[in-house]
Amino acid sequence: MKILALETSTDSGSVALFDGATVIERPVVGRPGHSETLLPGVVALLDSCGVTLDQLDAIAFGAGPGAFTGLRLACGAAQGLALGLGKPVIPVGNLEALASQCPQDMIFVAADARMSEVYFAAYRRTPEGLEEMMAPACAAPSEVRLPAEGSWFGFGTAFQAYPESLVPALGSRLAGFDGAPVPLASSIARLAGQCFLRGELVDPALAAPLYVRDKVAMTTAERLARGGKA
Repeated sequence: MKILALETSTDSGSVALFDGATVIERPVVGRPGHSETLLPGVVALLDSCGVTLDQLDAIAFGAGPGAFTGLRLACGAAQGLALGLGKPVIPVGNLEALASQCPQDMIFVAADARMSEVYFAAYRRTPEGLEEMMAPACAAPSEVRLPAEGSWFGFGTAFQAYPESLVPALGSRLAGFDGAPVPLASSIARLAGQCFLRGELVDPALAAPLYVRDKVAMTTAERLARGGKA
């Protein structure tokens, strides 16, 4: 198994190669969107691993939610590579990938969605892997809620971006939080490896980002209503 993974949903892009046992990851530097550096980053990664494109079994990508431009870039690059190679793609949810990076068992992921909003979801760690307890959604920080029961650990950039509104909204069942982590290509790759073994593969032509939020801009009045700047 050789899976190439692309992650460009945040300003901290990365690419990774997973062989079923080990994963090698490289950051993708450059301006937001990574459109000029993603494919050169892929070439550099594969060269460093001594792997050619035609040796890949699948192309995985962070499908979202996340930055619209970044999601389209990762999806488009994965589709282009996969179509050219005659290989399948594996879309992986960014919030699940983020949750997989947390050592806790009850994980509430919350990522900064910009526009004074938060992408969030909840996962429970089991012997079989992560179980989704709350599907990915998007809301203003003050409107985000934990699942109905249990104590949860917060994980993701929303806790760093909106601590004054998000933390009180979640209440006493929030056991703690880490506001630094972002999704990594290595996490995308490992989850994609599980999908590969289960046969959960997608035709490149059918791959699509998971946006969660359809609206990409707000009016001045909407920004002011949410405490933003005009």
